[in-house]
Amino acid sequence: MTGELPMMIDADFPMYVVADEESGDVLVAAEEVNGFFVDPEEEPPEVVFLRAHRVDMGRRRTEDAVLEILNRHREKVGEYFIGRVVLGDTGAESAGGKISSVSYRFFGTRCEYPGAAKIWRRWASGVAVEKGEWLQWPVSHHGAWLHVVQNAWFTSNHRAARYGVDEVAHLDGVQIFTKSGFFCALGEAVNGPGGYFGSNLDALADCISSSLGEKPLMKIVWRNFQASKESLDRAFLDSIMEVMREFHVDVAIC
Repeated sequence: MTGELPMMIDADFPMYVVADEESGDVLVAAEEVNGFFVDPEEEPPEVVFLRAHRVDMGRRRTEDAVLEILNRHREKVGEYFIGRVVLGDTGAESAGGKISSVSYRFFGTRCEYPGAAKIWRRWASGVAVEKGEWLQWPVSHHGAWLHVVQNAWFTSNHRAARYGVDEVAHLDGVQIFTKSGFFCALGEAVNGPGGYFGSNLDALADCISSSLGEKPLMKIVWRNFQASKESLDRAFLDSIMEVMREFHVDVAIC
């Protein structure tokens, strides 16, 4: 992010920043956002930023907005390309210099995972993600966890590829209840806690093929496969095996 922000020593994190993509000018920087992480069928007309540290009143709109998520070190950990935004109502300024609320009408993308807001708060804490941490979230949040992992992975300039050093990735079928859970488990097994290695079958194929010249994935050991078989549909499992065969990844089922 190119726009300069105040120190924000007493800020709650994550810090949500809307900026113009081309110039980097900051439109608003706030501690919380309502109406962005929502079910598409429940989208409110406006996105509201709470406890704003900075608002550019002179620029009421932009056609190429980006929403950045900063951690407590003011490092960008997530990013959404929004498109057109228009400034709406602005609340009162508090004694601490923060503006209570600032609304914008978003005409572009919003995040369709309501649970992602809580997970971004964890991501922005500045503490390293632990092994198996995704399992501590309800199964209903595994899709949101995978979404945040993917967004943060590419925001940090990682490629869709294998970065781990182990030639064998280990999966435990008793931990995999959903398709999102499979990709959460695989990303961690291949690239460590918080790691990404695909979010759907096409992305999985991209990750494997991109790794062939440098760090090819040689083998997957899938323990308690029967448990996964009972939770996941047969077509999905068959497709996974087909991708693995295509790229000569050995899958040992036990």
